[in-house]
Amino acid sequence: MKQATIRRRVGVIGVGRHGSRYVRHILKDVEGLTLGAISRRSGEGRVLAEQWGCRWFPDWQDLVGSGGIDCIVAALPPALNLQVALACAESGKPLLLEKPMAVTVEEASTIRDCFVEKGVGLTIGQTLRYNAVINSLRQHLSLVEPLYGLSANQRLEPTILAWLDQPERAGSGVSFHTAVHVFDAIGYITGRKIVRVMARTRCVRSASLEDHLVVLIELEGGLLGTVDCSKIGSARSGRFELIGERGQLHGDQVHHLLEFVQDAQRTPLACDGPVSTIVPLLRDWHRFLIGEGENPIPPEAGLAAVQVCEACLRSAAEGKWQEV
Repeated sequence: MKQATIRRRVGVIGVGRHGSRYVRHILKDVEGLTLGAISRRSGEGRVLAEQWGCRWFPDWQDLVGSGGIDCIVAALPPALNLQVALACAESGKPLLLEKPMAVTVEEASTIRDCFVEKGVGLTIGQTLRYNAVINSLRQHLSLVEPLYGLSANQRLEPTILAWLDQPERAGSGVSFHTAVHVFDAIGYITGRKIVRVMARTRCVRSASLEDHLVVLIELEGGLLGTVDCSKIGSARSGRFELIGERGQLHGDQVHHLLEFVQDAQRTPLACDGPVSTIVPLLRDWHRFLIGEGENPIPPEAGLAAVQVCEACLRSAAEGKWQEV
């Protein structure tokens, strides 16, 4: 007889564009997770709750305190993450917190420390780790090692969300909202930490917060690289190039391309088909929640990415290399 699936009732705080993706996958794609409630301040939340068959809480504090919710997903403007995360830890509710983990290293450290102290699980939504191209680059790294250099970019269209250019809600621009994914992916692929950065930022299409970031990075072992992230042009890419003694690995996680380059010859490499990265994250999170797996993306990973982001902003402000 097949063993019954252990279920967990999820509350989702923040059901805008990204939070709604979590809701849809919880409803349709992840066995073991049940949507118990959502929180959205506007009256639209009532309509969405009726559509999704769950409860609606205008105030997120009431959702966190609800006895009918086992765990929380939070997909919010990051300036709210500290308050929401601490409330989840105090209530003993495991939290899947969308990146960036916080708007400062101090806040990210406070969140991490509180969950450790309370013995509550905290998982960070660095979902690029589940991209098939990113995982294939990691798996094929031995083709080119030893590794000497790298470059990466994440270029997206200009944002249409007004709050992403509001410092009091977003905290910062692409340094935290886009490059945070790239910095985490670089560490995940190479197994090396970024130890110092030299960055430049500018506002091209935005009014207040940087929408173009270019960084020189140095990783452990003296490995050098460049990172270019922006939301300024009407096209997108997510390219990673790993330069080693025996050749190069090129991958684009947006366009699902992967190749090995040696001398002047380019050889396509196979990798798994593209998937919504939220689905495997939620499945691994469920296994973690029921004690059948490790924390898929622990808070230390989220904190490490925020440390690099903050160092980039310090470097851009001071015009010099900054230690991470």
